Amino acid sequence: MNWMLLVLEPTGQRAARGPEEGRVAYEQMLRFAEKLKSRGVLVGCNSLAAQEKGVRVAVRDGRPRLIDGPFAEAKEMVGGYFLLDCATREEAVAIAADCPAAEWCTIEVRHVAPCYE
Repeated sequence: MNWMLLVLEPTGQRAARGPEEGRVAYEQMLRFAEKLKSRGVLVGCNSLAAQEKGVRVAVRDGRPRLIDGPFAEAKEMVGGYFLLDCATREEAVAIAADCPAAEWCTIEVRHVAPCYE
């Protein structure tokens, strides 16, 4: 069963901590990913660029509408994700609680499922 761990971080957090602290945090996350890989539960993971470099796309009446970041209404942004293969929700939640980013972000645990479920 696949589970997505979404790393939700405050929008200004990266700028506030600076490059050196950011590298330290990133290295912690890489070690965490290696640990999950060695356990055989990691399907994939990535860090995402800050929302200032993103764009939102919405198609209305057949026409695309693009909104460049940053997105003013957002208090948090998806900073990265882990896609896991876990037997249960409890296992995915335990992994989320072990994630280093849980100390400075919120980890949202979502079951990968069709939108009609």
